Amino acid sequence: MPHTNELTVGELAARSGVAVSALHFYESKGLISSRRTAGNQRRYARDTLRRVSFIRVSQRVGIPLKAIEQALSTLPEGRTPTRKDWAALSASWRTELDERIDQLLKLRDDLSECIGCGCLSIDRCALANPHDVLAAEGPGPRRLLTKAGRQACTDDCA
Repeated sequence: MPHTNELTVGELAARSGVAVSALHFYESKGLISSRRTAGNQRRYARDTLRRVSFIRVSQRVGIPLKAIEQALSTLPEGRTPTRKDWAALSASWRTELDERIDQLLKLRDDLSECIGCGCLSIDRCALANPHDVLAAEGPGPRRLLTKAGRQACTDDCA
């Protein structure tokens, strides 16, 4: 009996806008699943289209694949996820996304003095070289030249 509620990998790729290779990758990571036909062809349940969309949107906002995998593992097997299921998943990331937004706004605001010249060692740069303290060490990108300098930048800029 044919499975009319299933998609081939090509159909899923066309409907989702995701390359077949990406679908295979998602499957290898356990983010989506398929069954194999007698001819060893992949068949995906139609709700996989929603999962793929969720994966892509999550990646777009910077959610790591591991977190996406953990979230998707909470969804029910054997039934199409509901709006409530999807709302719970997205709500679980709200705090993290709000923190990222705050960090990006701070970064944007702190870089406003540096964007004009592109230099991160001017005397006004509040982010990477407050009060131009690195000028005493010599010219050039002082924090990039030594391992200790790279660590200092990581500590100061965090």
